[in-house]
Amino acid sequence: MSEHSGALAENVLHFARALRAAGLPLGSGAILDALAALEIAGLRNREDFRAALEAVFVKKREHAAVFEQAFNMFWRRRFYAEQLIASLSPTEEASPQAQEKPAPAAARAAQALSATRASEQVEQVVEQDQRLTMSDAEVLRARDFAQMSAEELVAASRAIAMLNLREDMRPTRRFAPDARGARIDARRMFRYALRPGGQMELARRSPQKRKIPIVAICDISGSMSDYTRVFLHFLHALSVKRGHVQTFLFGTRLTNVTRALRHKDPDEALALCARETQDWSGGTRVGACLHRFNVDWSRRVLGQGAIVLLFTDGLEREGVEDLRLATQRLHKSCRRLIWLNPLLRYDGFEPRQQGVRAMLPNVDEFRPVHNLASVSALVQALSDHERPGADVDPRVWLKRAG
Repeated sequence: MSEHSGALAENVLHFARALRAAGLPLGSGAILDALAALEIAGLRNREDFRAALEAVFVKKREHAAVFEQAFNMFWRRRFYAEQLIASLSPTEEASPQAQEKPAPAAARAAQALSATRASEQVEQVVEQDQRLTMSDAEVLRARDFAQMSAEELVAASRAIAMLNLREDMRPTRRFAPDARGARIDARRMFRYALRPGGQMELARRSPQKRKIPIVAICDISGSMSDYTRVFLHFLHALSVKRGHVQTFLFGTRLTNVTRALRHKDPDEALALCARETQDWSGGTRVGACLHRFNVDWSRRVLGQGAIVLLFTDGLEREGVEDLRLATQRLHKSCRRLIWLNPLLRYDGFEPRQQGVRAMLPNVDEFRPVHNLASVSALVQALSDHERPGADVDPRVWLKRAG
């Protein structure tokens, strides 16, 4: 019993170190709590063992995917976890699990696990011809957000914060005094002439310019969680540098997180967003949430020709007609509706799903948003006054759907 318990404690210690290398904030207290939980939980099988560790080690929703992949990799030796569980409970039930296809967070977990054994390996120097290879920056631009390691995600967040967000100023129907304006301001000239001792002076005016508001509506369901956090870093940079940005998150309900993203520190801003939303990495009701936005918020935030960034995969199975009507109303209420869909990262993507086909006729642009290159293209599109290219035209995708 004591020998098995010592092996269990040692393995839990190494497992916690791997999770800490993957980005989870774990200290010695969490390790002691995990060992205590394993002793008093009455474990019977591998799932109980995993649930007990997850309850202690996972403090935030975004850490759940990293924990799951790290657990599957660390305890992958057949029946080893079951043997350790047997030392704590004589009535344990073996339930070996089959290997599954690597999930998006697998790269981060694998890097953390391999880092713990890096000191035992001998470094080898290999001479390579790198004239035709890509630089680290080019590789990072093309790397999928869901396949990035912890270090690459940090580098991607820094690259997003350093994006050159140009001022997108548009003329309005209001005029302001301007000595070099193209129009003569007759009213101001007459007011000057009516003053005591006044004389007629030439006054000019020009249209006022203001930033076009941006409204982001982001899906935070389980299928989008690997991309939502990085996209929120982009919205945070957009809010700090550009301003006039309203942000809403939705899964099964709609949440306004505009004030949370106004904090200068991006980590604090995202932590506030996570605390304010109760349905992170859960289910999704795209049509119902868009309808709620149209009823409660469209008149407040879509004035002055706002641009709407709709960030979702559109995988809606129920209420497709309600989704079509909600998207249609949203399209009529804004200047441009840009649909950002991470599913476009697949070369063979076709809009066959009913929810996608219901939304496509009511958007102006259909863009991917899965790596730094696609985010840079989005920044260019927000500042470009020209007509979008054929590669983002939703009519092209409608033809593919037949």
